[in-house]
Amino acid sequence: MKPMGPIPPDFIGESGALLIGGRPAEALVAETADTPLFVYDFAVVAARIARFRAAFPGIALHYAMKANPFAPLVARIAPLVDGIDIASAGEARIAIAAGMPAACLSFAGPGKRDEELEFALLHGATLNLESEGEAARALAIAARLGVTPRLAVRVNPDFELRGSGMRMGGGARPFGVDAARVPALVRRIVAAGAEFRGFHIFAGSQSLDAEAIIEAQAATVALAARLAEEAGARPPRLNLGGGFGIPYFAGDEALDVGRIGAALTGAARPEVLAETEYCLELGRWLVGECGVYLTRVVDRKESGGQVFLIVDGGLHHQLAASGNFGTVVRRNYPLAVAGRFGAEAEETVSVCGCLCTPLDLLGNQVALPRAEAGDLIAIFLAGAYGATASPAAFLGHPPAGEVVV
Repeated sequence: MKPMGPIPPDFIGESGALLIGGRPAEALVAETADTPLFVYDFAVVAARIARFRAAFPGIALHYAMKANPFAPLVARIAPLVDGIDIASAGEARIAIAAGMPAACLSFAGPGKRDEELEFALLHGATLNLESEGEAARALAIAARLGVTPRLAVRVNPDFELRGSGMRMGGGARPFGVDAARVPALVRRIVAAGAEFRGFHIFAGSQSLDAEAIIEAQAATVALAARLAEEAGARPPRLNLGGGFGIPYFAGDEALDVGRIGAALTGAARPEVLAETEYCLELGRWLVGECGVYLTRVVDRKESGGQVFLIVDGGLHHQLAASGNFGTVVRRNYPLAVAGRFGAEAEETVSVCGCLCTPLDLLGNQVALPRAEAGDLIAIFLAGAYGATASPAAFLGHPPAGEVVV
């Protein structure tokens, strides 16, 4: 038997049935389409936003839409946050349709196409520049359009977020401009008549170490102050990125955001940043725990003395749970038999998807109550990097449904 991660405490059972947003999982499946189905409990997201506001007074909150761009979910989030961070014109359109003013969008990511730069410039979104070349293209397009570009600089810091699951800064990176070259670029875009919007400095993601995040945020503030002094330009905004992790695996513990907030809001500000708006962009921490992926057992079989539950979903919808998205050693997400939620485990099984590859393993030798063909399996922590981060077209299976409750 191999351990599973902790089921988020937001989910409870009633008469043995898993409830999501107060509704039985089977009822949700019946009312929507069928399995596989992603269900997002918005109350969980709203509670995370409220927790952020309490822990980080005076700090702006941006939603990193790459975590989950499902339009009905974004429409519920938009009124509760101060901005949305996007990584494509497609995400920009979703955010604008959700009611977020384009002026509150910040557009990051290497390899922005000219048509995407044009879209952002015409709508007044802030471009987080990833290189000097991108700056030159943005300035040229803005001149052709006759608009004043709103430009921030994404900085590749000379440090990384210690213990992060995915490192985004430090050393040679495709993201951002190396810190040593940033002051010259800022002076260039200011001289060109652009509206300088500040810095975006993001060192890593999926950290559960509060001290490491506190350390990285302090280093980020110090770096931003130094770059502003050297550039001779006070940044209107400092986007400190995110990096807040959630507990996916056995032994993981929830991040102490109160401690991080106290350190960030309690620290003295450098004089050059006295009027700068600090903001954090969070995706996974806001939405990751709200989601449940429901998939139905289509076959129960034995092979070599082991039991396999074959389900109608798989890595083509929920790549991360299979261990093939950003992890080195495969570990089990939390799973449950939705119709026997909270029941004692009776057997050790492997939960396998419907694809013709041994990689399609959603639960490896996990202890569950006995399940038969027709039972629902719930895979938790499916609110971030699920449907849109998975190879949906692989083998031609239909897409999973999605619903917000």
